[in-house]
Amino acid sequence: MRIDLHAHSTASDGTDTPAELVRNAAAAGLDVVALTDHDTVGGYAEAIAAVPAGLTLVTGAELSCRLDGVGMHMLAYLFDPEEPELARERELVRDDRTPRAQTMVGKLQDLGVDVTWEQVARIAGEGSVGRPHIATALVELGVVPTVSDAFTPDWLADGGRAYAEKHELDPFDAIRLVKAAGGVTVFAHPLAVKRGECVPEAAIAELAAAGLDGIEVDHMDHDADTRVRLRGLAADLGLLTTGSSDYHGSRKTCRLGEYTTDPEIYGEITRRATGAFPVPGAGGRAS
Repeated sequence: MRIDLHAHSTASDGTDTPAELVRNAAAAGLDVVALTDHDTVGGYAEAIAAVPAGLTLVTGAELSCRLDGVGMHMLAYLFDPEEPELARERELVRDDRTPRAQTMVGKLQDLGVDVTWEQVARIAGEGSVGRPHIATALVELGVVPTVSDAFTPDWLADGGRAYAEKHELDPFDAIRLVKAAGGVTVFAHPLAVKRGECVPEAAIAELAAAGLDGIEVDHMDHDADTRVRLRGLAADLGLLTTGSSDYHGSRKTCRLGEYTTDPEIYGEITRRATGAFPVPGAGGRAS
């Protein structure tokens, strides 16, 4: 089995619609794909309706968190999307995304960048607006060559010249809320140092003690030495280890299935989850 547990659609900052995402996952030879848009479950209905035969969809989300001033992302799988407390927190994060993005556009304008809110809104479309949309605008304007090059201290990285904070969950609260909604939590790309400051390993141990289920190890932002280090840490802490593409369509260079999760780990995730079940494809709509 080929299992990719981290992918984004136009419901947040990917370029594939949810239906396109599941069809492209099947075309890439995947058996399982997880839809993990940022702080939203808005793509679920379309993705579920379109799952092709032979593919299984795992519903999830990537929750925006912050610990001691350091940003981090928590992947949540197979939780009940209607659970009210978790739904309320996701809504708070989403509601803060637009004013935050507008603030960052203003900062870029102050830095002499000819970016407009209308441009960013066009790029975001119906998605939950975020930094990758602003980064795409910088690419369109020729300010940076790629989206990844916008995530530096000069531009949009945490603490960067155009950075602005938003409402984010405490990761300990995120673990509690996801578990209460029957879901499973995995710390996304925990040592992706090129994205900025990372939480210390001691904090990962504290999160594990609080109920964190796993850490994402095989990821494009982790080099070989980092993956070895994370596998050792996971073994010490009794955490599951996953691998994922963090696919964003054409917005980033990663491909669906570029990194995958061991089937035994996937099986354990599904065993632990009680809030929702994986969705096997029944052919999907032909749209």
